[in-house]
Amino acid sequence: MIVTDAQVHVWEAHRPDRPWPAEHRASPVFVAVPGARPHRAEPIGAQEMVALMDTAGVARAVIVPPSPVGDCNDTALEAAAQYPGRFAVMGRFDPTAPGAQEALASWLAQPHMAGIRMTFHKPPWDAWLDDATLDAFWVDCERLGIPVMLLIPGRLGALERIARRHPGLQLIIDHLGRRSDLRDDACFADLDAMLRLGALENVSVKASAAPCYSTEGYPFANLRPHLKRVYEHFGPRRTFWGSDVSRLPCTYREAVDHFVEALDFIPRDELPWVMGRGLSRVLKWAEPQIESADAVQ
Repeated sequence: MIVTDAQVHVWEAHRPDRPWPAEHRASPVFVAVPGARPHRAEPIGAQEMVALMDTAGVARAVIVPPSPVGDCNDTALEAAAQYPGRFAVMGRFDPTAPGAQEALASWLAQPHMAGIRMTFHKPPWDAWLDDATLDAFWVDCERLGIPVMLLIPGRLGALERIARRHPGLQLIIDHLGRRSDLRDDACFADLDAMLRLGALENVSVKASAAPCYSTEGYPFANLRPHLKRVYEHFGPRRTFWGSDVSRLPCTYREAVDHFVEALDFIPRDELPWVMGRGLSRVLKWAEPQIESADAVQ
């Protein structure tokens, strides 16, 4: 089984020739900007990420540039070029920037670029869901076949409207649609709002960072009923395992084993879809014909 991680972060520190937005440079961990800081003070480069993946039997991963670095995707694309076959990139994109529509037209022509990741968890981005700012963006992504991952906790109603208006647009919900400040059953209190989206064939869900939402240790037994409901509504082809490894409260291997070993409601013959095949299909990222030696068996 080829394991593909639906989300990892690779980034560099701020530097003059590749600057971060000014508001995110205050301190190494950016504690003054809630919700807009890397998961750790030291950057994670491509070499370190590949080493982490190898220890966990993860063959491939989708790099999502963290929001504090701004809308430059160069570091992620360079990592993918450095390690061919190991990474695809869901790049950050500003639909309000000059020339945005023209940039979209050639977006997927960039080597290793698989789509776009949008964040709606704080201003000004959240306001874009309530006005016409993104109307042309959704139309263009649908027309051009650009998949979009969305960090959109608490705004799943807006996502449903977008999905129904654009049935040809592949939308992927990040992190089970959960809020990062909640844990255990409180974190899943509004899960029904997301489960309704399972009826829409163009909506998938990343079951990423799941251990982060439990105060229990491995195998995170209190998450089982919630994850089972997600699986039942979205199925193996639209439920994507992911780690968000840089903020895990457990080992990378435990995050893999949580789905491969502990969640016994996933049939063995469907596991390859959950652990990467479904995501690869949506992103049009062809799986290798020969499984890597260190992929999870």
